[in-house]
Amino acid sequence: MKRVLVTGAGGFVGARIMAQLGGRLELVAVPAGALRTAGEREVERLVKTAAPDAILHTAAISDTGYCQQHPEESFRANVLVPVWLARAARRAGAKLAAFSSDQVYAGLEGPGPFDETTPLRPANVYGRHKREAELRVLEELDTAVLLRATWMYDLPGGGLPIRGNLPLNLRAAAAEGTKLAFSTQDVRGVTWVRQAVENLPAALDWPGGVYNFGSENSRDMYATALEFCRLLGLDPPPVEAADWARCLAMDGGRARRLGAAFDDTAAGFARCLAALGPQ
Repeated sequence: MKRVLVTGAGGFVGARIMAQLGGRLELVAVPAGALRTAGEREVERLVKTAAPDAILHTAAISDTGYCQQHPEESFRANVLVPVWLARAARRAGAKLAAFSSDQVYAGLEGPGPFDETTPLRPANVYGRHKREAELRVLEELDTAVLLRATWMYDLPGGGLPIRGNLPLNLRAAAAEGTKLAFSTQDVRGVTWVRQAVENLPAALDWPGGVYNFGSENSRDMYATALEFCRLLGLDPPPVEAADWARCLAMDGGRARRLGAAFDDTAAGFARCLAALGPQ
């Protein structure tokens, strides 16, 4: 059984790794908050002490607005820490799989979907830092796997941490009698986080490189939100159409050819509701 060090083990993704994969991997959690103040030496000591076969790096500052306002904090968390982990992994002989983001595609004109060879010009601080981390991590450790994740969601349950996401935002708007705006010119995948976690053990064996990782979506976000409302039974749907343009749609073919199994965005949400039942 692989011994895997998990960063961000108390967070949205990391907690689900701990809950879902414990029977398949020997999981070791980085202590909560340890990476917030650790320098490179402390990071190397953490890895050396854990002696893992692999590292799953989920810890990050992922709020794009916060990163825009606090670029130095974003750079440390989203660039330096992954680079330090890559160096420590190389010295320990460990595999590294780290989350990147579909935000690296922000700033590109559609139509997508974009694959991993698409030239990039990220339009926000978070996307730029995630792209810089990809490049620098692979310079340090060419066997590292960088997973460009979509926007992810889950429903409450099992005592796992939850945060605002598409279905919860829609439910809250319906309860409050307000409407959320979604653009008919915005296309991106939205992924059930538990399905992403199920694909992580296989990703630890993939060749080094960058992978689009998550549910694909051919619908625009207004149509996607309407479909989520239908599946949630929200009638009338608490959404309205907007017309600003963005395309973060990813082609998941590279990961799929290596065995990744993701439903498309709408089918993934239907699976989530079927698995978790009425909320």
